[in-house]
Amino acid sequence: MGQNYKYSDITGAIIGSAMEVHSDLGNGFPEVIYQRSLAIELKNNGINFNREVSMPLYYKGKSVGKRRADFLVEEKVLVELKAISEINETHYNQILNYLTAFQLEIGLLINFGENSLNFKRFINSNFR
Repeated sequence: MGQNYKYSDITGAIIGSAMEVHSDLGNGFPEVIYQRSLAIELKNNGINFNREVSMPLYYKGKSVGKRRADFLVEEKVLVELKAISEINETHYNQILNYLTAFQLEIGLLINFGENSLNFKRFINSNFR
């Protein structure tokens, strides 16, 4: 690692917490189990977060629905969890769309469904 990205201290703490959860539980559980477990781990590590954050979405100024992100950490980093066998482009697009909708710059996509924890950091290039 060693590189210093924007909010790398926060993303590093999130990834470390997720690794602890994956180390304890392994793969094979539903996403909600990992979400609840990660919430416990984040809290134990003194990391501020909101879980299941809902945000309205607009199209041409009209409300068209809401989206829910799994976590908003320290009011800066959006975290989307998965518990699937493989992440693909659709999941990448989802988190990038969420970053735009939530007007955030940095996001993490974390997948607990593989033998090893899989995570990817995203930057919203459209951020102000």
